[in-house]
Formats: sequence, C-alpha cells, structure tokens
Amino acid sequence: TWGCGGASRAAQVAPQSGPRARHYQAGPRDFHEDNAKRSTVAPLEEVRRDRPDLLVPSQLKTKIKPDVPAPTDQPIMGLVTSKNFVVANAVEAILNTPKKVPEAAQEFLRKEDYGKVPRYLAHVKRDIEDEQEYIRQLQRQEEEARAPQVWQLDEEEQQEIIEGLKARWDQVNTKFQASTHLTKLDTCGKVRRKEMYEAELEQIQKDIQRINRKNILVDQSYSSYY
Repeated sequence: TWGCGGASRAAQVAPQSGPRARHYQAGPRDFHEDNAKRSTVAPLEEVRRDRPDLLVPSQLKTKIKPDVPAPTDQPIMGLVTSKNFVVANAVEAILNTPKKVPEAAQEFLRKEDYGKVPRYLAHVKRDIEDEQEYIRQLQRQEEEARAPQVWQLDEEEQQEIIEGLKARWDQVNTKFQASTHLTKLDTCGKVRRKEMYEAELEQIQKDIQRINRKNILVDQSYSSYY
C-alpha cells in the first residue's frame, strides 16, 4: 500500500528526464510511513524532571487586584487621630470663597424671553388641541352611527303597506281554506302547515291593526321579515 508521502518519495526516486522518465514505476518499498518525519512530544513527567525551565511562563500578567490576606495576617488596630473634624469642617467652610458667576448669566431679568411662554409649549398645546378635536369628531361620528334613523311614514306609503298586507292575507287564507276540508290530519306535514297558516294569518291581522294608526315612525336600523 502507498502512504501519504508516497508521491513525494516517487518524485525523488523517479528520473527527471530521459527515455526512462515515461516508463518509470515506483517500487513497493519506495514510500514514507505515516508520522515518519514527526517528532514525538515528551510526557509531562519527563519534562518536569529533565527540562523544568520549559514550564516557566515567559511573561506574567500584571495583577489588578491585591493578593488575598493570609490566614496569619492580623489587621492593624488601635489607630487614633487627633483631628477634630467638626472644627476642621467649620474652618474650611468659612475660608472657602464663593464661586464666581459669569456676568452674562446674572442678567436674567433683562432677557428677551423673560416672563413669556416658551415656544415649544405653544406647539405642544396646539398638538393637544388637534388630538382632542380629532377625538371629538370620532365620538360624533360614532354617535351618529348609533343614533336611529327615524322618519314619519306618509299616508301613501301607509296605504301601500296595508294593501300589500291584505293581498298577502288573501293568499295565505286561500291556502288555509283549501286545507280546512281535510277532516283527518293523519300526517305531521298537514298539522304543521295548518299551524303555520293560522300563525301567519294572525300575525298579518296584527300588522294591519298596527299600521292603521296615525303618526307612524319608521326606524331604518330595525327591519323585520315574514
């Protein structure tokens, strides 16, 4: 088998020129074994025994924090000072001179905008008024949408509705009279149709009585169907 260094070994052994260069073939023993040129690393115990200088760091990092006190270290106690801090603070406050204020900062009363409302407050007030007006418009639109649209029904429309109800009553009554000759209601369909006709005739009579009144108001937001 050929190893990783077989190609390089064949290149060294093979002739570079001449008639034999094309027909040269490397032999089965002309190859490098794996890790043949790599040096082995000595174990740590051997390095500590023979070369301890290799384990010493070449550069140490500067310490940021102080070392932790040893268990045998004792704190310094019994230190007393003779300084009177009350008197020292009083003397320091008396001897201190006040800070000098620039002359330009002392003329507050003569400033151009003294006693006037700042401009940015006017802009803020205008923005608040615009927002409140927008909210009021939304509230008015919502109230108008919720408010019922009511108008009074005139006499012509009232008569048209009555005529339509009477025509409907005649149609339902004709169907009802056609089913009254049946003396024997032996199916559920016959019973249901008779009850439906009776209920519809009764409802139409109530609607005719209700529409015959004066000053009828119609609400557009409410609608009923037969």
